[in-house]
Amino acid sequence: MAVDIRSTWLRRFTTPAPPRLRLLCLPHAGGSASFFHPWGRAFGDDVEVMVARYPGRQERIADPFVTTMEGMADALVAELGPYTDTPLAVFGHSMGASIGYELTLRLRERYGVAPSALLVSGRKPPHLLTPRETDLDDDDSIAREVGRLGGTDAALLADPDLRELVLPAIRTDFRIVADYPARPGVPLPCPVVAYVGDSDPDVDPVSVSGWSDLAPQGFDMVVLPGDHFYLIDRRTELVADIRARLEALRP
Repeated sequence: MAVDIRSTWLRRFTTPAPPRLRLLCLPHAGGSASFFHPWGRAFGDDVEVMVARYPGRQERIADPFVTTMEGMADALVAELGPYTDTPLAVFGHSMGASIGYELTLRLRERYGVAPSALLVSGRKPPHLLTPRETDLDDDDSIAREVGRLGGTDAALLADPDLRELVLPAIRTDFRIVADYPARPGVPLPCPVVAYVGDSDPDVDPVSVSGWSDLAPQGFDMVVLPGDHFYLIDRRTELVADIRARLEALRP
C-alpha cells in the first residue's frame, strides 16, 4: 500500500492508476490519521483514500494547533485544490462531521464543486448542536469525558507517558467543539448519509436524522450497534455500506 504524506494536511493511500473517486476521511476530536489506516485499501483499487492530518499529533506533533472548526475547514480546503479534478466523497466522524459540513460549503464557495456525497457520523447537524459542559482546564475531567465516549483514546490516557503526548490535542479539539455552537444550517449541495451507533451516549438516531433538513439532494441514515465509537467494532459493516455507496457513484 503506497502512502503519500507529502501534503502537510493529507495522508493519501494512492491507487495503482488514476482514481475514479477520492474519499476524504476526517477524524474525531483528539483523533489522528492513523485511526483510518485500515480503510486505506478498503474501497477498491479505483478509490483513493485521503485522511486529514490535524496539527499537534503524530508527524505534526510540533505544528501549532488550529483552534476553530472554521479554521480547520479553511486549511483543508486550501490543500484540496489539486484534487478537485476527481469526484470527492467526504466522511467525518464526530468533530470530523462538523468539519466536513464546513468543508463542503467551502468547496462550493472556493472551487465551485460539490462532493459526490457527505457522510457524517456520530454528530448532530449544525442547527441541532447542544453544548456539553467539560472542564477543559482539568486533565482528569477531560480523561473522564474521553472514557465516557470510549474508543482508543481512552486507553492512551491510561498510560502516563502517552497521556502527556495526546492530552494537548484532545483538549484543543474539545475546545473547538465547545466553541462551535448551534447555528442555522445551510442546505448542502450533495446527498448526505448519516451514521450513528444505537447506544451512543451523546447522539441518537432522532437527532442525527436532523441532517435531512440540510439535504435537498437526498438523505439516508444507517444505525449500527455500538456506542460513540461503533465504527471500531462495526468497521466491517460500516466499510461495506460505504463501499456500496461509492460504487453506486460510478458515472
